[in-house]
Amino acid sequence: MQDNALTQYIKLYEHNSATVDANSAPALNRLRSKALSALQGAKLPTRKTEGYEKTSVEEMFAPDYGVNITRVNIPVDVAASFRCDVPNLSTLTAVLANDAFIPSAGLEARLPEGVTFMSLARAAREMPGLVEKYYGSLAPLTDPSVALNTLLAQDGVFIHIAKGCRPEKALQLVEIFSAPVEMAAFRRLLIVVDDDAELRLLLCDHTQERTRRYLASRVIEVVTGHNARLEMCAVEESSPLTSVHSRMFMALDEGAEATVNSTTLVCGNTRNEFDIDLRGPHASVRLTGMAIGDGRMHIDNNSAITHTAPYCHSDQLFKYVLDGESTGAFEGSILVQPSAPYTEAYQSNRNILASDDARMHCKPQLIIYNDEVKCSHGATTGQLDNDALFYMRQRGIPEPEARTMLMQAFMVDVIDTVHIPGLNERLRHLVDRRFSGTLGDCQGCGKG
Repeated sequence: MQDNALTQYIKLYEHNSATVDANSAPALNRLRSKALSALQGAKLPTRKTEGYEKTSVEEMFAPDYGVNITRVNIPVDVAASFRCDVPNLSTLTAVLANDAFIPSAGLEARLPEGVTFMSLARAAREMPGLVEKYYGSLAPLTDPSVALNTLLAQDGVFIHIAKGCRPEKALQLVEIFSAPVEMAAFRRLLIVVDDDAELRLLLCDHTQERTRRYLASRVIEVVTGHNARLEMCAVEESSPLTSVHSRMFMALDEGAEATVNSTTLVCGNTRNEFDIDLRGPHASVRLTGMAIGDGRMHIDNNSAITHTAPYCHSDQLFKYVLDGESTGAFEGSILVQPSAPYTEAYQSNRNILASDDARMHCKPQLIIYNDEVKCSHGATTGQLDNDALFYMRQRGIPEPEARTMLMQAFMVDVIDTVHIPGLNERLRHLVDRRFSGTLGDCQGCGKG
Protein backbone atom coordinates (compact mmCIF):
# COMPACT_ATOMS: atom_id res chain seq x y z
CA MET A 1 0.00 0.00 0.00
CA GLN A 2 1.36 3.33 -1.07
CA ASP A 3 1.70 5.71 1.84
CA ASN A 4 -0.78 8.57 2.10
CA ALA A 5 -2.16 10.61 4.98
CA LEU A 6 -4.28 7.68 6.14
CA THR A 7 -1.34 5.31 6.42
CA GLN A 8 0.09 6.74 9.65
CA TYR A 9 -3.30 6.57 11.38
CA ILE A 10 -4.01 3.03 10.20
CA LYS A 11 -0.60 1.87 11.44
CA LEU A 12 -1.15 3.68 14.73
CA TYR A 13 -4.41 1.82 15.28
CA GLU A 14 -3.08 -1.56 14.18
CA HIS A 15 -0.19 -1.29 16.65
CA ASN A 16 -2.39 -0.01 19.49
CA SER A 17 -5.86 -1.45 18.87
CA ALA A 18 -6.08 -3.04 22.32
CA THR A 19 -5.19 0.26 23.97
CA VAL A 20 -7.71 2.18 21.88
CA ASP A 21 -10.49 -0.27 22.78
CA ALA A 22 -9.55 -0.42 26.46
CA ASN A 23 -9.80 3.36 26.77
CA SER A 24 -13.21 3.60 25.12
CA ALA A 25 -16.45 1.58 25.33
CA PRO A 26 -17.85 -1.52 23.56
CA ALA A 27 -20.64 0.46 21.84
CA LEU A 28 -17.95 2.55 20.11
CA ASN A 29 -15.46 -0.29 19.63
CA ARG A 30 -17.92 -2.45 17.70
CA LEU A 31 -17.53 -0.35 14.53
CA ARG A 32 -13.73 -0.10 14.51
CA SER A 33 -13.11 -3.30 12.56
CA LYS A 34 -15.59 -2.21 9.88
CA ALA A 35 -13.94 1.20 9.77
CA LEU A 36 -10.51 -0.39 9.40
CA SER A 37 -11.74 -2.54 6.52
CA ALA A 38 -13.28 0.50 4.84
CA LEU A 39 -9.95 2.33 5.00
CA GLN A 40 -7.97 -0.35 3.20
CA GLY A 41 -6.91 1.16 -0.10
CA ALA A 42 -8.87 4.36 0.57
CA LYS A 43 -7.57 7.90 0.23
CA LEU A 44 -8.71 11.18 1.70
CA PRO A 45 -10.00 13.76 -0.79
CA THR A 46 -7.52 15.99 -2.61
CA ARG A 47 -8.08 19.00 -4.82
CA LYS A 48 -8.50 16.56 -7.70
CA THR A 49 -11.56 15.05 -5.99
CA GLU A 50 -14.92 16.41 -7.12
CA GLY A 51 -16.35 18.71 -4.48
CA TYR A 52 -12.94 19.36 -2.91
CA GLU A 53 -11.40 21.52 -5.62
CA LYS A 54 -10.26 24.18 -3.14
CA THR A 55 -9.55 22.06 -0.04
CA SER A 56 -7.29 19.03 0.24
CA VAL A 57 -8.32 16.94 3.24
CA GLU A 58 -5.29 14.79 2.48
CA GLU A 59 -2.99 17.76 3.16
CA MET A 60 -4.86 18.62 6.37
CA PHE A 61 -4.21 15.16 7.83
CA ALA A 62 -0.72 14.61 6.40
CA PRO A 63 1.43 16.17 9.22
CA ASP A 64 2.67 13.85 11.95
CA TYR A 65 0.24 14.87 14.68
CA GLY A 66 0.18 13.20 18.04
CA VAL A 67 -2.95 11.26 19.04
CA ASN A 68 -3.72 10.77 22.72
CA ILE A 69 -4.83 7.13 22.50
CA THR A 70 -3.56 6.32 26.01
CA ARG A 71 -5.79 9.07 27.44
CA VAL A 72 -2.98 10.91 29.17
CA ASN A 73 -4.39 13.67 31.36
CA ILE A 74 -3.34 16.87 29.61
CA PRO A 75 -3.67 19.92 31.88
CA VAL A 76 -6.12 22.38 30.37
CA ASP A 77 -7.15 25.74 31.74
CA VAL A 78 -10.80 24.79 31.91
CA ALA A 79 -11.62 27.87 33.98
CA ALA A 80 -10.55 30.06 31.07
CA SER A 81 -12.81 28.10 28.79
CA PHE A 82 -15.79 28.50 31.04
CA ARG A 83 -15.21 32.25 30.95
CA CYS A 84 -16.17 32.02 27.29
CA ASP A 85 -19.71 32.95 28.17
CA VAL A 86 -22.30 35.00 26.43
CA PRO A 87 -23.89 37.84 28.41
CA ASN A 88 -27.63 37.35 28.86
CA LEU A 89 -27.33 33.72 27.73
CA SER A 90 -27.87 31.20 30.49
CA THR A 91 -26.56 27.83 29.37
CA LEU A 92 -25.77 24.37 30.69
CA THR A 93 -22.10 24.12 29.80
CA ALA A 94 -19.42 21.51 29.23
CA VAL A 95 -15.96 21.47 27.68
CA LEU A 96 -14.50 19.08 25.14
CA ALA A 97 -10.81 19.49 25.97
CA ASN A 98 -8.97 18.16 22.92
CA ASP A 99 -11.28 15.13 22.83
CA ALA A 100 -12.10 14.61 26.53
CA PHE A 101 -15.50 15.59 27.95
CA ILE A 102 -15.35 17.79 31.05
CA PRO A 103 -18.67 18.94 32.57
CA SER A 104 -19.02 22.24 34.36
CA ALA A 105 -19.40 22.09 38.13
CA GLY A 106 -22.70 20.54 39.09
CA LEU A 107 -23.83 20.08 35.49
CA GLU A 108 -25.48 16.70 35.97
CA ALA A 109 -27.55 17.92 38.92
CA ARG A 110 -28.69 20.99 36.98
CA LEU A 111 -29.85 19.10 33.90
CA PRO A 112 -33.67 18.95 33.64
CA GLU A 113 -35.38 15.60 33.67
CA GLY A 114 -35.25 14.09 30.22
CA VAL A 115 -31.96 15.80 29.20
CA THR A 116 -28.72 13.82 28.89
CA PHE A 117 -25.50 15.76 28.27
CA MET A 118 -22.41 13.68 28.97
CA SER A 119 -19.29 11.96 27.73
CA LEU A 120 -20.01 9.72 24.74
CA ALA A 121 -17.78 6.96 26.14
CA ARG A 122 -19.66 7.07 29.45
CA ALA A 123 -23.02 6.99 27.68
CA ALA A 124 -21.82 4.02 25.62
CA ARG A 125 -21.05 2.13 28.85
CA GLU A 126 -24.14 3.16 30.83
CA MET A 127 -26.77 3.07 28.08
CA PRO A 128 -25.24 0.89 25.34
CA GLY A 129 -28.55 0.04 23.69
CA LEU A 130 -29.38 3.69 23.01
CA VAL A 131 -25.91 4.57 21.76
CA GLU A 132 -25.63 1.46 19.59
CA LYS A 133 -29.00 2.26 18.01
CA TYR A 134 -27.83 5.63 16.70
CA TYR A 135 -24.01 5.67 16.66
CA GLY A 136 -22.88 5.30 13.07
CA SER A 137 -26.49 5.24 11.81
CA LEU A 138 -26.08 8.36 9.65
CA ALA A 139 -22.31 8.75 9.10
CA PRO A 140 -21.28 6.31 6.34
CA LEU A 141 -18.07 4.31 6.70
CA THR A 142 -17.73 4.47 2.92
CA ASP A 143 -16.49 8.03 3.46
CA PRO A 144 -12.76 7.79 4.37
CA SER A 145 -12.84 10.77 6.76
CA VAL A 146 -15.82 9.26 8.61
CA ALA A 147 -14.16 5.85 8.72
CA LEU A 148 -10.98 7.37 10.14
CA ASN A 149 -12.91 9.25 12.81
CA THR A 150 -14.82 6.08 13.71
CA LEU A 151 -11.54 4.15 13.91
CA LEU A 152 -9.86 6.49 16.38
CA ALA A 153 -12.62 8.32 18.28
CA GLN A 154 -12.49 7.22 21.92
CA ASP A 155 -14.74 9.84 23.46
CA GLY A 156 -16.94 12.73 22.53
CA VAL A 157 -20.35 14.05 23.46
CA PHE A 158 -23.74 12.42 23.81
CA ILE A 159 -26.87 14.56 23.94
CA HIS A 160 -30.32 13.02 24.29
CA ILE A 161 -33.53 14.99 24.67
CA ALA A 162 -36.36 12.66 25.69
CA LYS A 163 -39.82 12.64 24.13
CA GLY A 164 -41.77 15.83 24.84
CA CYS A 165 -38.90 17.49 26.74
CA ARG A 166 -38.35 21.18 25.98
CA PRO A 167 -35.60 22.46 28.29
CA GLU A 168 -35.67 26.16 29.05
CA LYS A 169 -31.90 26.59 28.91
CA ALA A 170 -29.65 26.02 25.93
CA LEU A 171 -26.72 23.60 26.08
CA GLN A 172 -23.24 24.96 25.37
CA LEU A 173 -20.23 22.89 24.38
CA VAL A 174 -16.84 24.61 24.37
CA GLU A 175 -14.40 22.67 22.19
CA ILE A 176 -10.81 23.68 22.92
CA PHE A 177 -7.31 22.71 21.89
CA SER A 178 -4.56 22.93 24.47
CA ALA A 179 -1.63 20.53 24.51
CA PRO A 180 2.16 20.61 24.86
CA VAL A 181 2.59 18.92 21.46
CA GLU A 182 1.02 19.21 18.03
CA MET A 183 -2.08 17.08 18.27
CA ALA A 184 -4.96 15.61 16.30
CA ALA A 185 -8.27 15.16 18.12
CA PHE A 186 -10.95 12.81 16.81
CA ARG A 187 -14.17 14.27 18.16
CA ARG A 188 -17.53 12.54 17.92
CA LEU A 189 -20.91 14.09 18.74
CA LEU A 190 -24.10 12.03 18.85
CA ILE A 191 -27.31 14.05 19.24
CA VAL A 192 -30.77 12.49 19.52
CA VAL A 193 -33.89 14.69 19.82
CA ASP A 194 -36.96 12.53 20.35
CA ASP A 195 -40.55 13.13 19.25
CA ASP A 196 -41.95 16.55 20.23
CA ALA A 197 -38.67 17.45 21.98
CA GLU A 198 -36.55 20.57 21.57
CA LEU A 199 -32.83 21.32 21.75
CA ARG A 200 -30.92 24.58 21.53
CA LEU A 201 -27.17 24.05 21.27
CA LEU A 202 -24.21 26.41 21.05
CA LEU A 203 -20.84 25.02 19.93
CA CYS A 204 -17.79 27.22 20.57
CA ASP A 205 -14.53 26.14 18.95
CA HIS A 206 -11.36 27.66 20.46
CA THR A 207 -7.62 27.18 20.54
CA GLN A 208 -5.93 28.15 23.82
CA GLU A 209 -2.37 27.35 22.77
CA ARG A 210 -1.95 29.34 19.56
CA THR A 211 1.71 28.59 18.81
CA ARG A 212 1.21 24.92 17.85
CA ARG A 213 -0.54 23.16 15.01
CA TYR A 214 -3.71 21.22 15.78
CA LEU A 215 -6.12 19.15 13.74
CA ALA A 216 -9.76 18.53 14.62
CA SER A 217 -11.61 15.68 12.94
CA ARG A 218 -15.24 16.10 13.99
CA VAL A 219 -18.22 13.96 13.04
CA ILE A 220 -21.67 15.01 14.26
CA GLU A 221 -24.72 12.78 13.90
CA VAL A 222 -28.12 14.39 14.57
CA VAL A 223 -31.26 12.26 14.69
CA THR A 224 -34.66 13.89 15.20
CA GLY A 225 -38.08 12.42 15.92
CA HIS A 226 -41.54 13.53 14.84
CA ASN A 227 -42.15 17.27 15.34
CA ALA A 228 -38.77 17.75 17.01
CA ARG A 229 -37.23 21.22 17.17
CA LEU A 230 -33.51 21.94 16.92
CA GLU A 231 -31.47 25.13 16.85
CA MET A 232 -27.70 24.78 16.63
CA CYS A 233 -25.11 27.51 16.30
CA ALA A 234 -21.40 26.74 15.84
CA VAL A 235 -18.84 29.53 16.25
CA GLU A 236 -15.18 28.99 15.39
CA GLU A 237 -12.50 31.20 16.91
CA SER A 238 -9.47 28.96 16.65
CA SER A 239 -6.07 30.04 15.36
CA PRO A 240 -4.16 30.39 12.06
CA LEU A 241 -2.36 27.11 12.90
CA THR A 242 -5.52 25.07 13.52
CA SER A 243 -7.11 22.84 10.89
CA VAL A 244 -10.71 21.70 11.24
CA HIS A 245 -12.54 19.09 9.20
CA SER A 246 -16.13 18.92 10.40
CA ARG A 247 -18.83 16.59 9.07
CA MET A 248 -22.46 16.92 10.12
CA PHE A 249 -25.05 14.30 9.22
CA MET A 250 -28.66 15.12 10.08
CA ALA A 251 -31.92 13.27 9.47
CA LEU A 252 -35.20 15.12 9.96
CA ASP A 253 -38.33 13.07 10.62
CA GLU A 254 -41.92 14.06 9.93
CA GLY A 255 -42.70 17.61 11.00
CA ALA A 256 -39.21 18.22 12.42
CA GLU A 257 -37.71 21.69 12.19
CA ALA A 258 -34.01 22.58 12.36
CA THR A 259 -32.05 25.82 12.21
CA VAL A 260 -28.29 25.44 11.84
CA ASN A 261 -25.80 28.30 11.76
CA SER A 262 -22.06 28.05 11.18
CA THR A 263 -19.93 31.13 11.90
CA THR A 264 -16.19 31.28 11.24
CA LEU A 265 -14.44 34.26 12.79
CA VAL A 266 -10.83 33.05 13.18
CA CYS A 267 -9.34 29.89 11.70
CA GLY A 268 -6.43 28.39 9.84
CA ASN A 269 -7.77 25.82 7.38
CA THR A 270 -11.44 24.91 7.86
CA ARG A 271 -13.73 22.61 5.91
CA ASN A 272 -17.33 22.24 7.13
CA GLU A 273 -19.64 19.72 5.46
CA PHE A 274 -23.38 19.48 6.05
CA ASP A 275 -25.34 16.42 4.89
CA ILE A 276 -29.03 16.85 5.70
CA ASP A 277 -31.84 14.48 4.75
CA LEU A 278 -35.45 15.64 5.02
CA ARG A 279 -36.82 12.14 5.23
CA GLY A 280 -40.22 12.83 6.78
CA PRO A 281 -43.10 14.85 5.29
CA HIS A 282 -43.40 18.51 6.33
CA ALA A 283 -39.85 18.64 7.69
CA SER A 284 -37.88 21.86 7.30
CA VAL A 285 -34.34 23.11 7.70
CA ARG A 286 -32.72 26.52 7.59
CA LEU A 287 -28.96 26.33 7.08
CA THR A 288 -26.99 29.56 7.32
CA GLY A 289 -23.36 30.51 7.61
CA MET A 290 -21.02 33.45 7.63
CA ALA A 291 -17.27 33.59 7.30
CA ILE A 292 -14.85 36.45 7.85
CA GLY A 293 -11.40 35.82 6.46
CA ASP A 294 -8.13 37.71 6.43
CA GLY A 295 -4.44 36.90 6.35
CA ARG A 296 -4.12 33.44 4.81
CA MET A 297 -7.24 31.94 6.36
CA HIS A 298 -9.07 29.30 4.31
CA ILE A 299 -12.79 28.68 4.88
CA ASP A 300 -14.72 26.05 2.92
CA ASN A 301 -18.40 25.23 3.48
CA ASN A 302 -20.10 22.42 1.61
CA SER A 303 -23.77 21.53 1.89
CA ALA A 304 -25.80 18.64 0.52
CA ILE A 305 -29.51 18.81 1.32
CA THR A 306 -31.64 15.90 0.16
CA HIS A 307 -35.42 16.12 -0.08
CA THR A 308 -36.65 12.56 0.32
CA ALA A 309 -40.21 13.17 1.53
CA PRO A 310 -42.99 15.43 0.19
CA TYR A 311 -44.03 18.84 1.51
CA CYS A 312 -40.58 19.71 2.89
CA HIS A 313 -38.80 23.06 2.96
CA SER A 314 -35.13 24.01 2.97
CA ASP A 315 -33.45 27.40 2.92
CA GLN A 316 -29.70 28.05 2.69
CA LEU A 317 -27.86 31.35 3.05
CA PHE A 318 -24.07 31.65 3.24
CA LYS A 319 -22.10 34.90 3.23
CA TYR A 320 -18.37 35.57 3.13
CA VAL A 321 -16.24 38.67 3.60
CA LEU A 322 -12.66 37.96 2.57
CA ASP A 323 -9.70 40.29 3.06
CA GLY A 324 -5.92 39.96 2.75
CA GLU A 325 -4.90 36.75 1.00
CA SER A 326 -7.71 34.69 2.47
CA THR A 327 -9.64 32.17 0.40
CA GLY A 328 -13.18 30.93 0.62
CA ALA A 329 -15.24 28.23 -0.99
CA PHE A 330 -18.89 27.31 -0.98
CA GLU A 331 -20.40 24.35 -2.79
CA GLY A 332 -24.02 23.64 -2.09
CA SER A 333 -26.39 21.12 -3.61
CA ILE A 334 -30.12 20.55 -3.40
CA LEU A 335 -31.29 17.08 -4.39
CA VAL A 336 -35.03 16.53 -4.83
CA GLN A 337 -35.89 12.84 -5.08
CA PRO A 338 -38.83 11.51 -7.14
CA SER A 339 -40.50 10.75 -3.79
CA ALA A 340 -40.53 14.44 -2.77
CA PRO A 341 -43.27 16.40 -4.57
CA TYR A 342 -44.30 19.83 -3.29
CA THR A 343 -40.75 20.63 -2.24
CA GLU A 344 -39.64 24.19 -1.59
CA ALA A 345 -35.87 24.65 -1.62
CA TYR A 346 -33.83 27.83 -1.85
CA GLN A 347 -30.11 28.50 -1.77
CA SER A 348 -28.11 31.74 -1.81
CA ASN A 349 -24.40 32.49 -1.54
CA ARG A 350 -23.21 36.12 -1.47
CA ASN A 351 -19.62 37.24 -1.05
CA ILE A 352 -17.52 40.38 -0.73
CA LEU A 353 -13.84 40.49 -1.65
CA ALA A 354 -12.34 43.31 0.40
CA SER A 355 -8.87 43.02 -1.16
CA ASP A 356 -7.40 42.30 -4.57
CA ASP A 357 -5.66 39.18 -3.27
CA ALA A 358 -8.67 37.48 -1.69
CA ARG A 359 -10.27 34.62 -3.65
CA MET A 360 -13.70 32.98 -3.58
CA HIS A 361 -14.96 29.79 -5.23
CA CYS A 362 -18.67 29.07 -5.37
CA LYS A 363 -20.66 26.27 -6.99
CA PRO A 364 -24.42 26.07 -6.31
CA GLN A 365 -26.26 23.04 -7.69
CA LEU A 366 -29.83 21.90 -8.18
CA ILE A 367 -30.62 18.25 -8.94
CA ILE A 368 -34.36 17.78 -9.32
CA TYR A 369 -36.25 14.59 -10.15
CA ASN A 370 -39.76 15.90 -9.55
CA ASP A 371 -41.89 18.45 -11.40
CA GLU A 372 -43.98 19.62 -8.42
CA VAL A 373 -41.33 21.82 -6.80
CA LYS A 374 -40.33 25.43 -6.13
CA CYS A 375 -36.53 25.68 -6.16
CA SER A 376 -33.93 28.36 -6.79
CA HIS A 377 -30.25 29.02 -6.25
CA GLY A 378 -27.84 31.85 -6.84
CA ALA A 379 -24.40 33.18 -6.06
CA THR A 380 -22.77 36.60 -6.31
CA THR A 381 -19.25 37.80 -5.60
CA GLY A 382 -18.24 41.44 -5.68
CA GLN A 383 -16.64 44.28 -3.80
CA LEU A 384 -17.93 46.89 -1.41
CA ASP A 385 -20.35 49.41 -2.89
CA ASN A 386 -18.19 52.36 -3.94
CA ASP A 387 -21.21 54.65 -4.14
CA ALA A 388 -22.14 53.83 -0.56
CA LEU A 389 -18.53 54.38 0.53
CA PHE A 390 -18.48 57.76 -1.21
CA TYR A 391 -21.82 58.76 0.35
CA MET A 392 -20.59 57.87 3.86
CA ARG A 393 -17.24 59.64 3.40
CA GLN A 394 -19.04 62.77 2.21
CA ARG A 395 -20.79 62.79 5.57
CA GLY A 396 -17.57 62.74 7.51
CA ILE A 397 -17.18 59.02 8.16
CA PRO A 398 -13.53 57.95 7.69
CA GLU A 399 -13.05 55.31 5.00
CA PRO A 400 -11.90 52.48 7.36
CA GLU A 401 -14.93 53.03 9.57
CA ALA A 402 -17.23 53.25 6.57
CA ARG A 403 -15.88 49.97 5.16
CA THR A 404 -16.40 48.29 8.54
CA MET A 405 -19.96 49.55 8.78
CA LEU A 406 -20.82 48.24 5.31
CA MET A 407 -19.36 44.81 6.06
CA GLN A 408 -21.25 44.67 9.35
CA ALA A 409 -24.50 45.48 7.59
CA PHE A 410 -23.77 42.79 5.00
CA MET A 411 -23.88 40.07 7.69
CA VAL A 412 -27.01 41.22 9.52
CA ASP A 413 -29.50 38.90 7.81
CA VAL A 414 -27.38 35.84 8.66
CA ILE A 415 -27.06 36.90 12.31
CA ASP A 416 -30.82 37.46 12.46
CA THR A 417 -31.44 33.76 11.74
CA VAL A 418 -30.05 32.93 15.21
CA HIS A 419 -32.88 32.99 17.76
CA ILE A 420 -31.21 31.65 20.91
CA PRO A 421 -31.88 34.45 23.44
CA GLY A 422 -28.76 36.51 24.08
CA LEU A 423 -26.71 34.83 21.35
CA ASN A 424 -27.96 37.02 18.52
CA GLU A 425 -26.71 40.13 20.28
CA ARG A 426 -23.40 38.51 21.17
CA LEU A 427 -22.78 37.37 17.59
CA ARG A 428 -23.44 40.88 16.38
CA HIS A 429 -20.89 42.17 18.91
CA LEU A 430 -18.28 39.57 17.97
CA VAL A 431 -18.71 40.30 14.26
CA ASP A 432 -18.35 44.02 14.91
CA ARG A 433 -15.13 43.41 16.86
CA ARG A 434 -13.87 41.05 14.18
CA PHE A 435 -14.31 43.64 11.43
CA SER A 436 -12.76 46.35 13.58
CA GLY A 437 -9.70 44.17 14.25
CA THR A 438 -10.18 43.95 18.04
CA LEU A 439 -11.08 40.25 18.19
CA GLY A 440 -7.87 38.25 18.41
CA ASP A 441 -8.56 35.03 20.25
CA CYS A 442 -10.99 33.33 22.55
CA GLN A 443 -9.59 35.07 25.61
CA GLY A 444 -11.38 38.19 24.51
CA CYS A 445 -14.69 36.44 23.99
CA GLY A 446 -16.08 37.33 27.38
CA LYS A 447 -14.86 40.92 27.35
CA GLY A 448 -16.56 44.02 26.15
